[in-house]
Amino acid sequence: MVSNYMPSRNVVKVNVPNSYYHAYSRGINKQHIFLDEVDYRYFLSLFERYLAPINQPNQTDIVYKNFVGTVDLLVYCLMKNHFHLLLYQADMDGMSKLMRSVMISYSHYFNKRYKRSGPLFESCYKASLIDSDDYLLHISRYIHCNPDEWSDFPYSSLRAYLYDDVPQWLNKTRISGLYGSSVQYFKFLNDNQKDRDEI
Repeated sequence: MVSNYMPSRNVVKVNVPNSYYHAYSRGINKQHIFLDEVDYRYFLSLFERYLAPINQPNQTDIVYKNFVGTVDLLVYCLMKNHFHLLLYQADMDGMSKLMRSVMISYSHYFNKRYKRSGPLFESCYKASLIDSDDYLLHISRYIHCNPDEWSDFPYSSLRAYLYDDVPQWLNKTRISGLYGSSVQYFKFLNDNQKDRDEI
């Protein structure tokens, strides 16, 4: 049976502390928000800026806000015109603070680099509350399998789950506790992909 754990079309954001969320957003008019590797890397650097345990000042000695302890990033996938995140928020507004900071910072970077103006994203991000371990595990699979060539896709957190290549700003322990080993997790992803290919 194919698992169809797609995000809801009409998402009502309910901010609940100590909860899991699937958050996502796409470019305005479905335009690309990542044009090359530099863009992908800059977006990922924002997670390091806001979620790494040690908050380093930038070149002008500005110390950025740090949300360690209020929200964790568990899974991510960056596609050309949208992104998916799996988040755990400890505080009531941890997710909203992180998402606002990342999306505003990235929009400023993108507009400056490409000499454009106006909004980059379609709207404020959307998020759906995850209410069970089963749904949590399946959303992690949905996100990691989002690209066509998902097993080799360079801009997702899959490497962290398969090869233990875990950046400081990614917390995989909340998901990895739901499956046995990296081999079993890959089989979990691959079996679902085989089912999809047979439809």
